[in-house]
Amino acid sequence: MQPCVLVLPLDRPQHRILLGFKKAGFEAGRYGGFGGKLQAGETLVVGAVRKLREESGLLARPQNLWYAAHLEFLFPACPDWNRTVHVFRLEFWEGEPQESREVRPQWFGFDQLPFEQMWADAPYWLPQVLLGSRPRMRFTYRPDNQRVKLAEELEGE
Repeated sequence: MQPCVLVLPLDRPQHRILLGFKKAGFEAGRYGGFGGKLQAGETLVVGAVRKLREESGLLARPQNLWYAAHLEFLFPACPDWNRTVHVFRLEFWEGEPQESREVRPQWFGFDQLPFEQMWADAPYWLPQVLLGSRPRMRFTYRPDNQRVKLAEELEGE
């Protein structure tokens, strides 16, 4: 499956998370973290730092990224969309969020997440990440590629 990265900037003192409204690409019209596919030879952390900067203007140091979740996504009706996403929390960075060609950053309170404008899997794993858990999950989508058919916990570390 296609390896991807996702970065979630968290402002714990303000109890808020920075999400990006995707204006173009695979997730257009939805809120989500900052990330995407790795470039050839790129490590997860290097890819996460690069994608965060490209999409939000924020600069992260590799040592400030904390591995937060392993998520697998299966789209039986569109197998090209299948991917493994490695999620990172980020609580320290440099710069202020800036809108990019693809993404418009926006802060949300932990208790005001825009689940209705996110992928259908987000309510299963995002609250766990915000609580400090490290979920390992697999999501199988229905033929409409919009709704989750099956959400499974994965074994192992």
